[in-house]
Amino acid sequence: MTKLHIKKGDMVYVNAGNDKGKTGRVLSVDTEKNRAIVEGVNMVSKHTKPNSKNPQGGIVKQEAGVHISNLQVVDPVKGGATKIGRRLNGEGKLVRYAKKSGEEIK
Repeated sequence: MTKLHIKKGDMVYVNAGNDKGKTGRVLSVDTEKNRAIVEGVNMVSKHTKPNSKNPQGGIVKQEAGVHISNLQVVDPVKGGATKIGRRLNGEGKLVRYAKKSGEEIK
């Protein structure tokens, strides 16, 4: 398993694909497939059978995975897409930071 530049909860910018230019919050990350599910991005129609949760059944819109190479973290200070770096903070802990503004990413 490799370290990824994107984590659950990050605000990301989509830089490729049908949803290019959109931003959204990461809901989950699949490290084995290198994909992330982003809120409101890559919406697909899923046909569902009637069940206890959805007694009518029908077509449900939901997010599908986006490859992480098509995502960039949004800079917390300047806004817009930025590259991510890693460095040691004052306590000697490795943290992610935005290369555009130098700000630490929580």
